Amino acid sequence: MDALTRADRTDHFIRRDNRIFAGTHLIIEVMEATGLDCEQRIQDAFRRAATLCGATLLHIHTHKFSPQGVSGVAVLGESHITVHTWPEIGYGAFDVFMCGDAEPWKAVEVFKDAFDTDEVAVRELLRGAELLSDPGA
Repeated sequence: MDALTRADRTDHFIRRDNRIFAGTHLIIEVMEATGLDCEQRIQDAFRRAATLCGATLLHIHTHKFSPQGVSGVAVLGESHITVHTWPEIGYGAFDVFMCGDAEPWKAVEVFKDAFDTDEVAVRELLRGAELLSDPGA
């Protein structure tokens, strides 16, 4: 753990507000949404979110269920974006986890726009924050 608290470290842990953490993980619930049964729309939203957040997109994989629903993952250099949808009730469960300089909160607006809704709930987790603390705080 000493290596994480050194000012000259070269990892991608985040130092903000006297805290050190691995990354920001957003649990995003999209409700009253449309288009959640379309793999292409989800893949496009993943691409736009990664770009807008400043993340490095490595790979996207989605799977369409029958009769409805899509699960998917966008693997990022900074971690990942995932989704599982229930289009029959207009609900999508997204996770956005990013480390380094990426800005995961920007993904929220992408999902609102991509799925035509303003009904979105977000919870933020600072991954690893419970394990790490800045000794200078």
